[in-house]
Amino acid sequence: MSITKKNATANGEKFDGFTDAERGAMKERAKELKADAKRNAKAADAEREVLAKIAEMSESDRVIAERLHAVIKANAPGLTSKLWYGMPAYTRDGKIVCHFQCAAKFKTRYATLGFSDEANLDEGTAWPTSFALTELTADDEARIGALIKRAVS
Repeated sequence: MSITKKNATANGEKFDGFTDAERGAMKERAKELKADAKRNAKAADAEREVLAKIAEMSESDRVIAERLHAVIKANAPGLTSKLWYGMPAYTRDGKIVCHFQCAAKFKTRYATLGFSDEANLDEGTAWPTSFALTELTADDEARIGALIKRAVS
C-alpha cells in the first residue's frame, strides 16, 4: 500500500507527505545503497584480478594458489581478495591479514603463505608468521584452514 499526499492516516489525521527528516533519511539510505553497490563492484573486480593473476602463474604455483584461495575463502568468507605487490592477498577492513608469494617470481624453491600483524595468531612470545609451501595436501589444507579461522577470530 502506498501513501500519497493528502491521504487519511489510520488515526484520521491528514498525511501531507514526508517530513524533511524522513526525506533526508531516505536520501542517506539511497547514498548508502549506491556506496555498497560500488564497494561490491570494486570487490568483484579485485577478486577477478586475483584470479587472473593466479591463472598466469607457473603450473606448480598456480595449483597451490588456487587451492589456497579456495581454503581461505571457505574458512574466512569475510576476507576480501586483492593484489598486493602483484600477489594474492586477503584483507579485513582494508588491512592485509595474509598473502601468497609464488616461488617462480622470487626464484625460490617454495611458495610462501604469510600472515601480517593483523592476523590473530599470537601464541606466547614467539609464533610463525609465514609457511613454506611446496604442495598442498589435504592435511595441509586442514591446517591452513584452522590457521585462517584463528587469524580472523
